[in-house]
Amino acid sequence: MDAALTRDTLGRLLAEENSALTEFESLLDREHGALATRDIDALESLAETRQNSILRLLKIEEERRSVCGMLGYDTDLQGLARLIAWCDPARTLARPYDECASRAKKCRDLNDRNGVLVGAQIKRVEGLLGALTGGNAEPRAYGPRGQSNPYSTGSGTVLSAEA
Repeated sequence: MDAALTRDTLGRLLAEENSALTEFESLLDREHGALATRDIDALESLAETRQNSILRLLKIEEERRSVCGMLGYDTDLQGLARLIAWCDPARTLARPYDECASRAKKCRDLNDRNGVLVGAQIKRVEGLLGALTGGNAEPRAYGPRGQSNPYSTGSGTVLSAEA
């Protein structure tokens, strides 16, 4: 593959990724609204759209990795940067690449925000269930493989870490 064709291919992939990330950003905003209002119907309808968005982004990433690998470059970000430097000395891909990186960071931040909201809601529900059942209202502790921590007691929790 020559440099011009590679540049065109990467330009197309960056445009597709920017479009997919823009849509994903909007979806994450809608998801946040549904989480905040506890709109289960909206969350259910967004779940499939979310999965499709992630699959679309993974497909684009896989194609980009394939281009890097096919041309002998590492498939990580450093390899991509070297490939871009080779095929785009005029830096025409710099702006779309920077936009893509900014959008990806924003999506990660929005996803983290939604995760914090979900975590807070789960903690609240656990507390309410504990109050209703007369059980311990504190969150349960789990081991590294998801099993209940046998050292957890009602009066305190023993935590362990594995390296």
